[in-house]
Amino acid sequence: MTAPHGGTAAGGHPPAAAAPVTRPPTGSFRDLIADAATGPDLHRGVLTSGSADQLAALVARAAGAPSACIQFVEENRLRLYGSWGVAADWEVVAETGLDRSLGGLVVRHGTTLIVENARADPRIDDGLLRRGGGAYLGCPVHDRSGAVLGVCFAYDHQPRPWTPEQVAAVSEASEVATLLIGEQIARHELEQQHRFLDAVLDSLHDGVVACDAEGRIAFVNERMRRLWGDTVFGTEPVPGLTDATGTPLTRDDLGLVRALRGEVIRDEPLALHGRSRRTHYYVMDAQPFHGVDGRVLGAVQAVQDVTRQRRAERFRGCELAVTTALTEAPSIEAAGPRVLEAVVGALDWVHAELWLVEEGTIRAAARWSAPGWPGEIPVPERLAYGQGLAGRAWQVDKPLWIRDVGRPQSLISPDTSADRLHTAVAIPVHDGSGPIGVLTVFADAIEDPEDELLALMSGIAAHLGQFVERSRVEDLQRQLTRSKNEYLALIGHELRTPLTSISAYTELLREADEATLVRDGPRLIQVIERNTLTLREIINELLELSALDAGHADVRRTPVDLAAVVRDVVERTRRAIDGAPVVIDADLPGELIVPCDRDRLRHIVQNLLGSAVRYSPDGGHVAVTLRSTGRVAELSVSDAAGDVPRAEREELFTGHYRTSRGSDRTIPGSGLGLTLSRAVVERHHGSVELTGGDSGTTVLIRLPLEVT
Repeated sequence: MTAPHGGTAAGGHPPAAAAPVTRPPTGSFRDLIADAATGPDLHRGVLTSGSADQLAALVARAAGAPSACIQFVEENRLRLYGSWGVAADWEVVAETGLDRSLGGLVVRHGTTLIVENARADPRIDDGLLRRGGGAYLGCPVHDRSGAVLGVCFAYDHQPRPWTPEQVAAVSEASEVATLLIGEQIARHELEQQHRFLDAVLDSLHDGVVACDAEGRIAFVNERMRRLWGDTVFGTEPVPGLTDATGTPLTRDDLGLVRALRGEVIRDEPLALHGRSRRTHYYVMDAQPFHGVDGRVLGAVQAVQDVTRQRRAERFRGCELAVTTALTEAPSIEAAGPRVLEAVVGALDWVHAELWLVEEGTIRAAARWSAPGWPGEIPVPERLAYGQGLAGRAWQVDKPLWIRDVGRPQSLISPDTSADRLHTAVAIPVHDGSGPIGVLTVFADAIEDPEDELLALMSGIAAHLGQFVERSRVEDLQRQLTRSKNEYLALIGHELRTPLTSISAYTELLREADEATLVRDGPRLIQVIERNTLTLREIINELLELSALDAGHADVRRTPVDLAAVVRDVVERTRRAIDGAPVVIDADLPGELIVPCDRDRLRHIVQNLLGSAVRYSPDGGHVAVTLRSTGRVAELSVSDAAGDVPRAEREELFTGHYRTSRGSDRTIPGSGLGLTLSRAVVERHHGSVELTGGDSGTTVLIRLPLEVT
């Protein structure tokens, strides 16, 4: 059986604290409330289970019943709120359905239910009470609008009558329960609203703080704590807070204080300087709020962090400054200082460097330090592959972010950092063929990695790479134009000489008599043959140059023992000039593997060695040297002729210029050796340099030992 209040019937043994009530009270329920209110346990504030139990005890006393309960409606069930004299466990009687309880009848009808003998009452369905029957007195608990909130009832295990005074007492108790439950619901709803409002304010991207009329902080959302910290709202001076002009602000300048004075603030800029040099920028709104009587009850201030927007504006300005500098500069070295100045200013860092890959090393092409930076930062002129921050970025070919260069093994020498530089960033610079340089930037504070900053640096590195690529294209266009002019000049110079000889000696053969043919014919034919070979060599090299310039030549780079190739060419040349007053000295390693096109490199060595033999005077020495230096193979061919004037050195690579210092040797030349050599070497990502002195002239070729 279920109890009349909806749970298991109270009975068997009443709790020790519940003494049986043997007589009805002499006073009303309100009198009992007044008496109990003087005690220490009854509180009319937030309703708790303890105060609800006290109210149930007073209901039992006023009704002269051994048991009393207070229930409230929750969806389709009654939940126990307070009880007195109930012997069953709380979990058993805590919750019952509306359709299987006497309390459900009270809720459905909304009126007082008086049952003196449950077994004889036709309103009570079978199964709602125990076999012994009982008496039940229940009154509905209404809210202010009249809706039923719950039930307040007294219960006796034995049939009994209920006096009008007892009915009135339980009714008055239901009114008190109405107040208490209503207050509980109101407080619950208010707490839910507060929680909802707190969640909304904490989820805002803006920091919000509010104070009361006395200026005491009443609320600070989590965003505000992260932006400014609690110290901003304490009693100490505001640390590092300035207005847009950099003027320090006192606590009286804060928006809350000004708003309490009646000021309304909209979109006022602020700046907050942290322990590092990094500055955070904000926009502040503040205003007072008033009561119904017009008095100021407090103030609220909202702060929006606009640091990222400000930084984005600086980044856009930086990119514009970089593109302007590159547009106006003739070379990347000339544009470097202006580019680095724009980067340092945009990041609010202190130092930047631009490095360029050159001849197997990386060279410091430009550097820039922030104005007012104490002392000069030592920067090495060159770094090897993998050495230092720039060399390592070149090696790994990806951005590097070092949080503190002052720590051991940070890739930066102690002399460079000197406890003044901390965070460093290095970004490789690429053109169409691969890494050609590195952009490095340094801060004087420790900074955590930022995607936006890396994106800016990568964008600037891309601008630099495009500038180099564009400069090379323009230079190539100039070279193509010059090559066209050189080819035309070559037709009138180099081709004319062998053609003239061939024509003249052919004419001599045609006009010679039989005796002359027998005597001079072989010599004349030999001259014609030699000039024909020279003409064929010129035509082949012109075609090769044209293919290289147009990008149609197929340069196949495979591992080749360059030492063996050079050694073979030297031996062949020695045999070709056997008897000539020129000595060829060779200093070659046993083996040197270089990724190159074997046939084209062999042709280059033949041209250079043949040219050195032609230009060397009688008794002179031609020196051929091959060695590896770092990641580069160096091949030098030196003759014993007088130095080529500096003004003539570049002209020798044009293809139609020829110095007058040469001597006629058994090895003919086309005049295109250096031009073709430069074209082939550059396709191998190497370089050709012409140097000289009083003892002779040297052609130095540098080739990378690794594929780039």
